[in-house]
Amino acid sequence: MRILADENIPLVEAFFAAFGEIHRLPGRAIDRAALEDCEVLLVRSVTRVDRALLEGTSVRFVGTCTIGTDHLDLDYFAEAGIDWASAPGCNARGVVDYVLGSLLALAEGTGQCLSDKCFGVVGAGQVGGRLVDVLRGLGWDVRVCDPPRQAREGGDFVTLDDVLAECDVISLHTPLTREGEQATYHLLDQARLARLQPGAWLINASRGAVLDNRALRELLLLQRPDLQVVLDVWEGEPQVDPALAALCRLATPHIAGYSLEGKLRGTAQIYRAFCTARGLPIEVELDELMPRPALRRMAFSETVTPAALLATLCRAVYDPRRDDADFRRTLRGDAEVRRVAFDQLRKHYPVRREIDGLEVSLSGDDPALARVVRALGARLC
Repeated sequence: MRILADENIPLVEAFFAAFGEIHRLPGRAIDRAALEDCEVLLVRSVTRVDRALLEGTSVRFVGTCTIGTDHLDLDYFAEAGIDWASAPGCNARGVVDYVLGSLLALAEGTGQCLSDKCFGVVGAGQVGGRLVDVLRGLGWDVRVCDPPRQAREGGDFVTLDDVLAECDVISLHTPLTREGEQATYHLLDQARLARLQPGAWLINASRGAVLDNRALRELLLLQRPDLQVVLDVWEGEPQVDPALAALCRLATPHIAGYSLEGKLRGTAQIYRAFCTARGLPIEVELDELMPRPALRRMAFSETVTPAALLATLCRAVYDPRRDDADFRRTLRGDAEVRRVAFDQLRKHYPVRREIDGLEVSLSGDDPALARVVRALGARLC
């Protein structure tokens, strides 16, 4: 069996070597010629996998080691009898850590208190749902907008109009869909962006086209310099609008979910899905391959405040300001130079772990401190 995999997918050999010959390519270089005699294709979000790529090839299984599937032509897969799998939730915790780090940076930059904010989470699936749990666990005021879930479940959801009217922090976590009543393409268009609250904070770590980038650039440049914007995803990736990036408080190259755990979980989930589809035993376990983190435990005295504890724990594990600085250094030069630099930042991304792998020791029995640790998902010991 011949297996073709994106070069940026980790542990492919550890999970798939027993099944056949593995070949690696950059995700944007995968084309029909590369698929000759290939039966298994493993990709990330940069590779569009559709009829034009697959028709007439030997590919019978497509796995994307990502939570999103907007780059896959699922209708064609069904028509052609091609098995497929994605990795829902694999990097959800990493994205939550990214949002928390962004919120801390915005609070520090504006001198505002996070607990005074009203948070709107748009899209409450694997990522947004976990973010809601953390924010509410911290005792913060949260509104949740998710029309598909509301239609299925009912419950305490609000409309996007409610979020725009009531929330001064909005974080986007929807998939990208372009058709139907619940399409999310340009969900925040020119009209909705104009309705953001004075001084609002806007974070997009979902898909670039969920937010109208051109409209946002014009709004920030001409009318609303009061807005604080964090963008990890961009329309037209890997081409990024440098003028829009310059107007953002934080700008990063689609790495919100790039924790080591998230990447490895993605490969493990696709491996398990492949074994299930082929009726094969699952013989490789992720726990056996996960490296130990460099930072395993932190201890705090009873003098630490809840706000200081929150900031210290989050930033000890991940601070997005480093990625912002690295990204901004690549926004010079012509379009081709910037395009290559965008992919290089992702390819050579440094090791980053997740907060919920951290052990935390507290002196005393202050329930407010324990609440912060539990809300973040760290282990209280």
